[in-house]
Amino acid sequence: MQKKTKIVATVSDLRCEVDFIRELYENGMNVVRINSAHVTPESATQVVKNVRAVSDRIAILVDTKGPELRITAMDEKFSDGIPVRTDDAVRIKGTSKGELSSDKYIFVNDDKIYDSVHVGAYILIDDGDIELTVCGKQDDMLICQVNNEGVIKGKKSVNIPGVKINLPSLTEKDITFIHWAIDMEIDFIAHSFVRKKEDVLAVKKILKERKSPIKVISKIENQEGVDNIDEILDVTYGVMVARGDLGVELPAAQIPVAQRYLVKKCMESKKPVIIATQMLHSMIKNPRPTRAEVSDIANAIYQRVDAIMLSGETANGDYPIEAIKTMCSVASEIEKDTLALTDIEMARINNEITAQLARSAVRASTNLPVKALLIDSMSGRTGRYIAAFRCQKPVYAVCYTPIAMRLLALSYGVEAEYREPVGYLNDFPLNLITDLKEEKKVRDRDLVVVVGGSFGVAKGASYLEIGTIKNLEDKALGINEMFKGE
Repeated sequence: MQKKTKIVATVSDLRCEVDFIRELYENGMNVVRINSAHVTPESATQVVKNVRAVSDRIAILVDTKGPELRITAMDEKFSDGIPVRTDDAVRIKGTSKGELSSDKYIFVNDDKIYDSVHVGAYILIDDGDIELTVCGKQDDMLICQVNNEGVIKGKKSVNIPGVKINLPSLTEKDITFIHWAIDMEIDFIAHSFVRKKEDVLAVKKILKERKSPIKVISKIENQEGVDNIDEILDVTYGVMVARGDLGVELPAAQIPVAQRYLVKKCMESKKPVIIATQMLHSMIKNPRPTRAEVSDIANAIYQRVDAIMLSGETANGDYPIEAIKTMCSVASEIEKDTLALTDIEMARINNEITAQLARSAVRASTNLPVKALLIDSMSGRTGRYIAAFRCQKPVYAVCYTPIAMRLLALSYGVEAEYREPVGYLNDFPLNLITDLKEEKKVRDRDLVVVVGGSFGVAKGASYLEIGTIKNLEDKALGINEMFKGE
């Protein structure tokens, strides 16, 4: 059975050889992720070149750092960090000038933190390894009490659950990487720490100015992003549920609830959704996953997410190929559980013709002995909408732009190929049928559903047709002969 859940794999500039990327691709990877926090534009360029040397079907996604609260660099006297014990007092100050932290003051990169944080708030340092409680406020300082011993190091993350931090949406490094992504014709920008729609619009403003077709994926990593998901979905292409920082911001028991809520919201809005962070974390060092990790992947697939993601497992782990194979095998096994994946129509129609046709096509594939769905698309929208209704039959798409083909690398169950638009309307589905027959994916008597456009490839979907491969082929050949006769 064709794997429907897509796989995003993080690739580092330190391990990005063509043969390595090809092996990831051949074992089920659909999208390459580049984390801008750990590369330069120059080193990331080599990753892109090597990905494109493998296949033009692999989509490329680059992360921005986003508005992340962090401790500044340490004074050189404290390069190894500052040890703290339970009940120690720590003074925290905000800065916009990059002042160095020391045992006197811990500086964070928000000069308005004094005004934002209330007494009684918890401050979590380095993904929650160290917890502080704000006991008082004095002058421009937060007076905090240490709740557990550890070492406070420079440049580590800071999370303050329940507190809205007013950092700029884009850093200088983010802007540099967005322009780099435009120049390199990257497919997706995953913007980190999206809190509200304005964070997405800040990225889209640069893309619009440069007339770039890059799509924005919003990384939801804090409570504010969860609370504002409806307005974020109005302006974003898709969502990544980034459970690392989200797991620090929210109590652990609430993470599965938040994940399910965000997946449901994305499906309703017909937007791709990716589940990320520590899906196979143990496989960074071990050749086999834990049972809990397999269950985590299975849970995401039972929720019918569009994609699942690997981070350190493929970027710097010891068993990257094994991690990809594990994800593929779990996905394929869970997707066979047709009772659990019975169609649940969550996506909204919103008076859209394409959405109505997509729902009807998926319904037909459920109620009839349909072998596959065949679609064509200029922008990728038809494929994305079919994916939103989580069709359990293979979906084969012809796309008339390379970027539309790669956008569908992130959409559930869609296998896309690129073709240049041609004069005869019935070259679709004729050429696609010819390819599928040669690949032995369909036979003459197989029943298929076709969703296409009667008014040209740029005018969108307008019809749904159900027939056997043989009948559709004969019809298309006959119409083409008629056109040629004229």
